[in-house]
Amino acid sequence: MDRYNYTTIPAQCFLGESPYWHATRRSFFWVDIENGKLFEYHLATEKTLVKSFPYRLTLVLEGKGNEMILALDRKIASYDLDTEKLNWLVEVESDLPLNRFNDGKCDAIGRLWIGTLSTKFTQGSGSLYRVDKDLKPEKQLDELTIANGMAWTEDNQTFYFIDTPTRQIKAYKFDLESGKIEFDRIAIEIPEELGFPDGMCIDQEGMLWVAHYGGAGVYRWNPITGKLVEKIDLPVPHITSCTFGGENLDMLLITTAQENMSSEQLKEYPLSGDVFMVKTVSRGYLSYPCKL
Repeated sequence: MDRYNYTTIPAQCFLGESPYWHATRRSFFWVDIENGKLFEYHLATEKTLVKSFPYRLTLVLEGKGNEMILALDRKIASYDLDTEKLNWLVEVESDLPLNRFNDGKCDAIGRLWIGTLSTKFTQGSGSLYRVDKDLKPEKQLDELTIANGMAWTEDNQTFYFIDTPTRQIKAYKFDLESGKIEFDRIAIEIPEELGFPDGMCIDQEGMLWVAHYGGAGVYRWNPITGKLVEKIDLPVPHITSCTFGGENLDMLLITTAQENMSSEQLKEYPLSGDVFMVKTVSRGYLSYPCKL
């Protein structure tokens, strides 16, 4: 199944996550959650800039102008790339000090969808929120454990979502105008031997590219048939997320992690925590910026 070559971008993240393509800057962004680091890799110069924050940094998305939207612990902030100033926007779950944000994306009209989890990974302690311009978080799903990957179909009729330990990708009916979701079906069940589904993105054929934590690759799934289409094999076990980018949206940027690995495993898989870039035949979509 493997017919892909990869380029390695050194990053050595403990928990690399949230890859994002910024078309205007022609850069890929990603984060190292536990170390509070924000990375920007400029495609043309192949240079990487790193900023550090005194928080767990779980998410980076595009905001207005030169601002990025960051999730830091349980708070959302806009971050000015020029002045390096944080502007705090909203906080959730202040009564749950063990919780933090995890993965998130913006829908086609710029609302932020973002999940939470307990740093103890307590079953059922996470939720999925929708945040609109009024900055009032609206809970969409609860009783989650590790709120993770999400994607929308091109017609905005279907929202796909992952709660990692379930090993399922669920499809929800989605109403773009109201932002409401309604459970429809289990689209994909991940066999135990393939690891856990983590972050994901969708291509222009409607196939889901899913990072498999413990599965040593990105797997391309058909959410209509539930069948595995192909796999990108990678030389590290813990694959955390992926996104399409580049001028033709045919470069897949893939984040990985070093967490839950022994020193022996890290010697065996020394590229763990680095970021991989793979040219694909498939193309993705430009991500929607946040309009908070």
